[in-house]
Amino acid sequence: MVFSSLLFLFYFLPVVLGLYYLLPRRYRNLVLFCVSLLFYAWGEPIYIVLMLFSSVVDYTHGRLIEKYRHRGSTAKWVVVASILINLGLLGFFKYADFLVVNINGILGTDIPLLNLPLPIGISFYTFQTISYTIDVYRGSTPVQKDFIAFATYVSLFPQLIAGPIVRYNTIANQLKERRESMDKFAQGVKRFVVGLSKKVLLANNIGLLWSEIQATAPAELIVLTAWLGVIAFGFQIYFDFSGYSDMAIGLGRMFGFTFLENFNYPFVSRSVTEFWRRWHMSLGSWFRDYLYFPLGGSRTSTLKLYRNLFIVWFATGFWHGASWNFVLWGLYFGLLLVVERLFLRRVLERLPAIIGHIYLLLIVCFSWVLFEFQDLALGLEYLQVMLGLSDAPIWDTQFLYYLATNAVLLILAILGSTPIPNRIWERVSCWLLSKNWGNLAVSGFYLLTMLAATAYLVDASYNPFLYFRF
Repeated sequence: MVFSSLLFLFYFLPVVLGLYYLLPRRYRNLVLFCVSLLFYAWGEPIYIVLMLFSSVVDYTHGRLIEKYRHRGSTAKWVVVASILINLGLLGFFKYADFLVVNINGILGTDIPLLNLPLPIGISFYTFQTISYTIDVYRGSTPVQKDFIAFATYVSLFPQLIAGPIVRYNTIANQLKERRESMDKFAQGVKRFVVGLSKKVLLANNIGLLWSEIQATAPAELIVLTAWLGVIAFGFQIYFDFSGYSDMAIGLGRMFGFTFLENFNYPFVSRSVTEFWRRWHMSLGSWFRDYLYFPLGGSRTSTLKLYRNLFIVWFATGFWHGASWNFVLWGLYFGLLLVVERLFLRRVLERLPAIIGHIYLLLIVCFSWVLFEFQDLALGLEYLQVMLGLSDAPIWDTQFLYYLATNAVLLILAILGSTPIPNRIWERVSCWLLSKNWGNLAVSGFYLLTMLAATAYLVDASYNPFLYFRF
């Protein structure tokens, strides 16, 4: 379903752009709204009704909050109703079977599963609409009286199915008064090409390595192969998600929008605290502003502070999926953040930077085991192999084969997860643009990269988008 939506994007994007720029400005939101619905329906037609329902519900609740603002208690109950409806929809479609499985396991009942397919992007657009009604209630964003503008925000196809989570107050003015330009359009094309390349040339290929290693039973793995697999998975999910975020940001710029960044080279971090300021920043800031701060944040007693952190990280883990491994993954990071607040961050700051980097990378590698293995017993076996607690040897010829055949890809992934390539390209492109033929050379580079990525995307049989399942 997701792949067919992306093919729709490739086939019809030139037509959409042409229509968008040819029509008068007052019709451009309507164009985006209609195209977004068609884009979503192309991959998952049934649940388009659900997204329209969410749009109507939160548009109406926003208007009601504004109408009854002078009645504090009424406005409060309206925003509570909006939150409950949104979380109810998310809970029903994403967590109903998880609840049934656990009830059956605890009580010994035999309640049948619903087996509902997860609506693509529901975790993202639900959080977006919740943030809108809360911000209207708080008075930090104006109410939107134009339904088409609001529905365009909810359904906006560049970031609809895998984020980033775009809060209404960051684009409220852009929905009404955005200004497109050739410079912004060119920036958008370049950013889209970078994101597409990260996704299909790096994430897909490094993901093939992880898929092959993951298909091997933990009892048959050796220590270094297990580590190589986890490293490959980490690179896959980073380039997959950050690549899609780049594509979304780039597409947004083509249509005149400026979305906030979602990644800032998280693997260069020196602590878990820093890592989560750089990874999936839109989700982290959402939980900070709409859960952590309302709970009291850090302006409370030490015990309540740690309680708040665990609540937030329980919710963060559970947001990623209806499985206990995601809950444990979230609590794992919550515990580490508490330990860093207690003493570890101060210790790391006094040590050489390389120690902090090694610490963070090890912590993240262990976290991927929790994140990827929904079968906790299987994940524990894999972790035992990584730690050398099984009878597995350190290395073998299979590991050397994996390493040799993927060496170039791994080097590119390592470099690509740092600011180094971007800094080099900035200098090279600056030098090229100082030449008469520079614009042609830079444009040619992006065009060739786009062609290579598109050819790979169309031809490849392995093309997962990991975050679409969340």
